[in-house]
Amino acid sequence: MKRSTKRPTARAPKRPTARSTGSGGPAGPGKARRQPRRPTAKATPVAPTRRGDNEGIRLQKLLSHAGIASRRVAEELILQGRVEVNGEVADELGTRADPDRDDIRVDGRRLKLGSDRRYYLMYKPRGVVSTRSDPQQRLTVIEVLAKAGMKGYFYPVGRLDYDSEGLIILTNDGSFAEKVTHPKHEMERAYEVLVLGLPDARDLERLSRGIVIDGRRTLPAKVKVIRSYPDKKEPQSLIEIVIREGRNRQVRKMCEQTGHHVMVLRRTRIGSITDRRIKPGQVRELSPDEVRSLIKA
Repeated sequence: MKRSTKRPTARAPKRPTARSTGSGGPAGPGKARRQPRRPTAKATPVAPTRRGDNEGIRLQKLLSHAGIASRRVAEELILQGRVEVNGEVADELGTRADPDRDDIRVDGRRLKLGSDRRYYLMYKPRGVVSTRSDPQQRLTVIEVLAKAGMKGYFYPVGRLDYDSEGLIILTNDGSFAEKVTHPKHEMERAYEVLVLGLPDARDLERLSRGIVIDGRRTLPAKVKVIRSYPDKKEPQSLIEIVIREGRNRQVRKMCEQTGHHVMVLRRTRIGSITDRRIKPGQVRELSPDEVRSLIKA
C-alpha cells in the first residue's frame, strides 16, 4: 500500500475559557485549573453600612441610644465626618449599621451600647448654659455635673435659658431623652415666674388660651397667680405657668406679649418630677420610679 505523503495540519490552539483561568491569565500546562476566589467578609468591610431602608439601624439613632449625643447632635457629628463604620467615614445621614457586626467609632472611640444608663436631676443656677459646650466659655451644666462628682458622657434633656434657673434632667440614655423631649408627647413643664406689674383677668386669659409667637400660636397653658406684691415701689406678681411644649424662650416671650417683664424665671416641675429641697447647683439621681413615670407620661 502506498503511504500518503500529506502532512496533517496543526490544530489551532484552544482559547482559554473562564474555567481555565485563575486570577486573570490562562492556566499553565499540567496545572490544575484554579477556581475563582470566593469573597470574604474582609473584602467588603463597609457593606453593612450601605443597606436598604429596612436593614440595620440609622447611625444617629445608634449614637443616641449609646448616650453619645441627642439625635440632632448625632446628625451633626455624622455630617462633620467624625463617625466611622468599619474604618470608613460615614458622613451620610441615611447610613445604617448593625451594632452586633459593625465596628462603629466616634472620634476614634468605639461605640459601646452596653453602658449603664444614668438619669440625674439638677437645679440649674442662673448664668449656666444647658449645653455640653459653649463657644463663649460660659459655665455649662456638664461642668456643674462634673463638679458634683458625676463623670461620663452626659447631655441635657431639653434646655433651660441662660438667665433662667430650675430643674433640668441630664442622662446618657438617648431613647429616654427623645421620649421626654419629643413634641408629640406634650410633656408638662411648670414654671414660677416673677413679673413686673399685676396681671389682670384678661392677661391670664391670653396666656391660658395661647399667644402668637413668631407667627405661631402657643398651645393652651395653665396659668394662676401665686402671690402679688402691690405695695412694692414697682408692683410685682409671682405666677405659675404650665406649658406642654418647649419653644425657645417661650415663657419669657408669652409674658412679654402681655406687657409684663420677666424678672425671675424658675422651672419647678418636669412631667411628674419636682423637688423643692434641691438647691441651685445640686444634683441627685432620679429613682427608677421617677424614670418610669417620665417614660409613661
